[in-house]
Amino acid sequence: MISLITQIARFEAQSGKEIEAYTALKKMADAVRTNEPGCLMYAVTRGQVNHREIYVYEVYESQEAFDAHRKTDHLREMQSSFDKFLDRTSFNVEVLDEVSGFIRKPVEEMAGQMG
Repeated sequence: MISLITQIARFEAQSGKEIEAYTALKKMADAVRTNEPGCLMYAVTRGQVNHREIYVYEVYESQEAFDAHRKTDHLREMQSSFDKFLDRTSFNVEVLDEVSGFIRKPVEEMAGQMG
C-alpha cells in the first residue's frame, strides 16, 4: 500500500491584505504545479464565513516528494514574505497520517480544477 503524505496549513490574512495573500498563494500553487510532479494536490481555500481564514491542503505521493517540496526555492520565497500579509499568530500546520479514504476521480477532472 502506498502511504500518501498530507499536510494541512491554516492561517489568517492580515486585515486589508487578503488580496495580497491570495495572489501570493496562487503564485505558490502555480510553482508547485509546474515544478513538483510528486505533489498530487495543492489546494488553497478560504473560509466561507471568515474570508481572512486560509487553508492549504497538500497531498504528496511519498515522503521524498514532501521533503523535496520543503527544500524548494518557491517555498523559501513564500515563507520569507509571510509577514507582509499573514498573521503569524494564527498559523497551524499539521502533517497528517493516512488512516483511510479514497480519491474518486483524478483531481484534474473535478469541477473547477482549482485553477
